[in-house]
Amino acid sequence: MKALSIRQPWAWLIVNAHKDVENRTWSTAHRGEFLVHASKGMTAREYQEARRFLATDHRLKHLVEILPPAGELERGGIVGSAHLVETDVQLWSPWYMGYIGFVLRDAKPLPFIPLKGALGFFDVELPQ
Repeated sequence: MKALSIRQPWAWLIVNAHKDVENRTWSTAHRGEFLVHASKGMTAREYQEARRFLATDHRLKHLVEILPPAGELERGGIVGSAHLVETDVQLWSPWYMGYIGFVLRDAKPLPFIPLKGALGFFDVELPQ
């Protein structure tokens, strides 16, 4: 199965709060299900910038209250799955920030599985 590393708190927002676009500077031919891997790294500044982003959009403001504290976000492993249905360079989602948007559907959390990440989509073999 393919996986994609995403920094926290964005990975949490995808699998728990219906973040329907992942922003990238590169495109992909991959379509279908993939595992959401929470990157190991996350700075306090990145976390605070994400909270500010949520607080400044009236459609997302309610998420500030349910976003876990930075220290409670799982990092360095699989946290969920989602389906990549298309990529686009012009989307109306509040989550779209420019460049290329990976449009996501059917995201859900999964039990945490520690795993080293990689750049781009990467192959993962999960235990049965």
